[in-house]
Amino acid sequence: MRKKITIFGAGNVGASLGQLVVFSGIADLAMIDIAEGIAEGKALDLAQARPVYGSDSKVIGGSDPSLTRDADLVVITAGITRKPGMSREELLETNAKIVGQCASAVGQYAGNALVIVISNPLDVMTYVASEAGKLDRRKVMGMAGVLDSARFRHFLSEAIGGSVKDIQAMVLGGHGDEMVPLLSYAVWQGEKIQKLVPAEVLEKIVTRTKNAGAEIVSKLKTSAFYSPAASAFEMIKAIFGDEKRLLPCSAWLNGEYGVKGIYVGVPVILGSAGVEKVVELELTAQEKESFAKSCQAVRSSVEKLKGLKG
Repeated sequence: MRKKITIFGAGNVGASLGQLVVFSGIADLAMIDIAEGIAEGKALDLAQARPVYGSDSKVIGGSDPSLTRDADLVVITAGITRKPGMSREELLETNAKIVGQCASAVGQYAGNALVIVISNPLDVMTYVASEAGKLDRRKVMGMAGVLDSARFRHFLSEAIGGSVKDIQAMVLGGHGDEMVPLLSYAVWQGEKIQKLVPAEVLEKIVTRTKNAGAEIVSKLKTSAFYSPAASAFEMIKAIFGDEKRLLPCSAWLNGEYGVKGIYVGVPVILGSAGVEKVVELELTAQEKESFAKSCQAVRSSVEKLKGLKG
């Protein structure tokens, strides 16, 4: 029996991810968007591309949340996007309502589905999705760790002048200004990148990684979409293939890294059950301090949202 993926939000990210799903043929696809005609039109467009792709993925679209019925995996991209000068946190209240509605529909129509959240501010929205949908926290995860790590690897490969395929690097923490690119684990063909690239260059790369989303927003006047879609698709492949991939995702912490009760970016084993294990890396003292600061920023946003609701 074919797998089914539902994407909430047929904007740039949702449509880009939908194209990857249909092109690969990895699953059937349902696209849902509150804007009348958008999801339906894009679904028709993708369906008509199937003969060219050689894909038998069935594609439907519309504004009715019940289209998510019996989905195996749901991706939530819905919400307003950043404009130049905006932080991810400025989207908090509006997107919490939107993500909450999407997650409630998941709970109603596809309660056993795994859920990947892309909407910003990502770590808080992942928490909102879990709470609003009353979903198993191991089955709900945020995308940003894969994206931030991809950006980090891209900048490192440029500095080295080598293939991105040979760069292993990871970013932990919240998907925001306090994210933590781990230089201590960044390697090129097994060699520590700190031995290959001057410290002042690495410092600039860390800063650029943290600001990579804002850099794109300043050019596009809206949020990135190709790289977030590709990052979510990487997670989908790991889940549907039960690959047991070690990937950084926003996952629920219950004491790991000394943190409890929030979603934040950490390395996890990703397989068919969702987040199957949180992997605890040995961090340097500076990395531990930065990670704790990032976790506190996420926790503060969650508390702020609870205050707004109250």
